[in-house]
Amino acid sequence: MAEVLSEARAEASPHERLAELGIVLPRAPAPIATFVTAVREGNLLFLSGQGPLEPNGTEHHGKVGAGITLEQAYAHARVTGINLLAVMQEHLGSLDRVKRIVKIFGMVNAAPTFTDHPRVINGCSDLMIEVFGSAVGTHARSAVGMGSLPGQITVEIEAVVAVRDDG
Repeated sequence: MAEVLSEARAEASPHERLAELGIVLPRAPAPIATFVTAVREGNLLFLSGQGPLEPNGTEHHGKVGAGITLEQAYAHARVTGINLLAVMQEHLGSLDRVKRIVKIFGMVNAAPTFTDHPRVINGCSDLMIEVFGSAVGTHARSAVGMGSLPGQITVEIEAVVAVRDDG
């Protein structure tokens, strides 16, 4: 029975998977400086770094490993992934146009002794696989620690996405 369910889920669109997960995409966050949220070059969409901004306007700040737990930071990376999805939706018109999540670059505002950066950024990576399935959502990735991030946000994540020709 589990195989049938997973096959049916594999056939679901990204929008259906978001609904199953109870996620409603917010408006794409506006840039905080002189840049755009995404640039398309050929069949690649380059997404600028997004942070952990909740739909209600709450932004998560602090140092992971010094006041912010791994579990909290994972959740912040997931929120950041939702914002990346909102940017994709805005620029492509539909998440169905995503051919592949090519690369995720995750930055963690971490205490000098914190070493679990990859587990933090899994919050975003896991979301991409849940929304797009493993064939489209699995990606190359970097996860690094930073001494600070803009506004002392806990995480910042950028992405490169391959886009389907149709549309």
